[in-house]
Amino acid sequence: MSEVSVRYQTGVPQNLEQRFATRAAGMLPSEIRSLFAVASRPEIVSLAGGMPNLSALPMEMMAGVVNQLILSNGAEALQYGSGQGHPKLREQICDVMALEGIRANPDDIVVTTGSQQALDLISRIFIDPGDVVLVEAPSYVGALGTFRQYEASVVHVEMDMNGLVPDALRVAIKSVRAAGRKIKFLYLIPNYQNPTGVLLPADRRTEILNICREEGIFVVEDNPYGLLGFDRPSPNAMRAEDSENVIYLGSFSKTIASGLRIGWALVPQSLKDKLVIASESSILCPSNFTQLTISSYLADQPWRDQIASFCELYKVRRDAMLESLEQYFPKEATWTKPGGGFYVWVNLPPEIDTKAMMPKAIVAKVAYVPGNAFYADGFGSWSMRLSYCHPTPERIREGVKALGGIVTQEMSRRGTALK
Repeated sequence: MSEVSVRYQTGVPQNLEQRFATRAAGMLPSEIRSLFAVASRPEIVSLAGGMPNLSALPMEMMAGVVNQLILSNGAEALQYGSGQGHPKLREQICDVMALEGIRANPDDIVVTTGSQQALDLISRIFIDPGDVVLVEAPSYVGALGTFRQYEASVVHVEMDMNGLVPDALRVAIKSVRAAGRKIKFLYLIPNYQNPTGVLLPADRRTEILNICREEGIFVVEDNPYGLLGFDRPSPNAMRAEDSENVIYLGSFSKTIASGLRIGWALVPQSLKDKLVIASESSILCPSNFTQLTISSYLADQPWRDQIASFCELYKVRRDAMLESLEQYFPKEATWTKPGGGFYVWVNLPPEIDTKAMMPKAIVAKVAYVPGNAFYADGFGSWSMRLSYCHPTPERIREGVKALGGIVTQEMSRRGTALK
């Protein structure tokens, strides 16, 4: 993995690198992308990537949706569209968000190329170099990369098994402001968080919203996994409780198909025009074809049943991973027990470096993401994210068994070295 990163960074001639804008120095490959070349090999059990499992999505049905769209409305589907997004899809997005308690006006929605683009646009609008963005500890690697590119200073806020800790948020705000720095927003994933899988309970959501409202700090609520609860529904979205101070990001990547690349931002009315202008300058307009594909799917197919089938598929895989961790990992290891989403977060003894351990895992034919990838400051070296969404339960058990053996050997070796 380190070799991949080095080749990427040193492949630019020095005379060309000197012509780059200073912000280009923050454009670095993520740990996960660097892993893909290895983890995608068929002999490797990849517990690394968070790719949705499309085996539960009927391809004949999707082919029918696309075929009918082209035959009945191809002239519109293959044409430019609105920079804000198709009006019908924005109305349907309101229906989707209503499942999590959100009452929204379609005019406050901006459709984007995945929620990742929405995150980029928000960062472009708000962040000046040196501004502070508060994030969970650990946090989504794609968000950290975006904030880095806009030259933000990322400050992590402590989490526990119930998500972000409100008292730690108060301490972080006080510390940052005492240093004379400006906080632009708090970014968090309250539902089955990436990378930990934890769920933020309703009472903490309210407390965090109150803190941020009192302190004049926007909340950016990223919610790709909210409808993927296995055992019970997630609490209402934070946006359902505060429509003026919460910027809500949604996506169809996990509930329909990631390849369609359709997400959205639900923003306070005062921010909508800026977001549309930023989007138009970036992509002109989101794809009419993929928007209308999703719109047709939502209009004509039992999409709630489809989400339920995804939940069942992921629950079986979650159970396989938790059972395998219990069976094959040493007793010194601890891990989260997610009620939904894609991920388990594993903590090992602090003397274990999961990034340094990766080559041994690859030799054993298993891949994961080292924990330091999810921190802006290199913290978390003794942790790892394991993804259960894509492999079969049998492959998950095989991978966790192999990884447990590597962890046990590494602990034994490190323990002997410390004596």
